[in-house]
Amino acid sequence: MSHVTIVDASSTPDRTSRARLSDLLQGIRPWDDLEQRHISTAQAWIASGAPLYRTVKPATPPMHLVSYFVVLDEARAQVMLVEHRKAGLWLPTGGHVEPGESPWETVQRECQEELDITAVPSAVFGEQPLFLTVTDTRGPGQHTDVSLWHLIRSTPETITWFSEEEFSSIKWLALTQVLDEPIEILDPHLHRFTAKLADAL
Repeated sequence: MSHVTIVDASSTPDRTSRARLSDLLQGIRPWDDLEQRHISTAQAWIASGAPLYRTVKPATPPMHLVSYFVVLDEARAQVMLVEHRKAGLWLPTGGHVEPGESPWETVQRECQEELDITAVPSAVFGEQPLFLTVTDTRGPGQHTDVSLWHLIRSTPETITWFSEEEFSSIKWLALTQVLDEPIEILDPHLHRFTAKLADAL
């Protein structure tokens, strides 16, 4: 994983943002030892004063904050995945957190941009992320994503448009079907997230 660089984080808005983010992470109950290590890494990164937000695409700074939002059809227990053009993987929707945004505000913005729908938080988890990962990306512009995984509610009937600039296609899968997909074609932590979600529902 990328080395955490120490910078000055003495401004009051920055301290407040970091404290809120740290509190958010404390609300995540680790699914396994790996998630516990990822949460500890993220907490140390936040406390270090290192920059949190991407300022220049694709990899400046080399470690930055991401909000995933997994679209869940609660009645059918199905999730929606997108075939991401740049990553070449099936992923949840989401994007980089912008300076001044909370992770949930990123979910709201990206939901409009990527799916043209309003983000409706999960009935079970609300705006609180369910999962956290720290992942080194693949391909050009490699960097480390600290990703908060949120849940939003929707249905296949509601989502009638997606950003074809970013995604080749979308599909809905039952949780058991996600677990049956080869991990090589998915976000590397998607099986773990799905198992955690299945246990929580």
